[in-house]
Amino acid sequence: MSSVLHRRALRRHVKVAVVALAAMAALSACSLDGFSGSEPAAAATTPTPTPTPTFDSQFTRDGTFQSHVDIDGVDFVYNMYPTKATPRTNEWYPLGAKYFSFTFGAYDLDQDLRDPFKTKRKVYLDRIEVESATKATSGTVQTPYTLNEKAETITFDPEPVTSKYGMLITSPKGAFELRNQAIGDLAADTQGLTLTFRATVRIQRSAGSKSYSTETIRQEVPIAIFASDTPTVAAQIPVDAG
Repeated sequence: MSSVLHRRALRRHVKVAVVALAAMAALSACSLDGFSGSEPAAAATTPTPTPTPTFDSQFTRDGTFQSHVDIDGVDFVYNMYPTKATPRTNEWYPLGAKYFSFTFGAYDLDQDLRDPFKTKRKVYLDRIEVESATKATSGTVQTPYTLNEKAETITFDPEPVTSKYGMLITSPKGAFELRNQAIGDLAADTQGLTLTFRATVRIQRSAGSKSYSTETIRQEVPIAIFASDTPTVAAQIPVDAG
């Protein structure tokens, strides 16, 4: 009888040991999960993504635009960028003024960049024209920006090198620059707009020649507009800021 009691007592001790080991294992698991002796782990937060434009635009995506148009070995370069007044292109909304600047120049690629200037063909810019057209979900089209001027009368340089053909834009002696141009209020459902640039130029046929050819250099620049009831915020900047 005593041996039976002894076996029952032994089984009870084994059960207690198993329960104790299970409890220790549970506590160890809790400790590994960060719940023992420390504050609960903070939940991961997902950053709010930047709105994706529905109007594809290198200018909006990169914050700048540059294009190269080759005409008979002369590289015509358009550069366009947002000004410091409204530098964040992902915050260009329908309402409020949105400001940009652009330049236009020419490089004679038949010569090395550091060759004497007299070996390069001269290029003169006569007129600069810009048209605009918006895209909206309603189908309404607006023309919020237009330009059609003699280049030498509006360029940033008050004393451009000129001839009867216009202003010199051959690098490095000349370039056209226009700053802080405004695109004003647009319809609330505007998704984007396209600026179409046209530059009428005269290209010297060879360095020192008196013969010139006439070309029109055309370039389109799409710009995305983001939906918002809040107007685009424009900062005050110095008059000479880019």
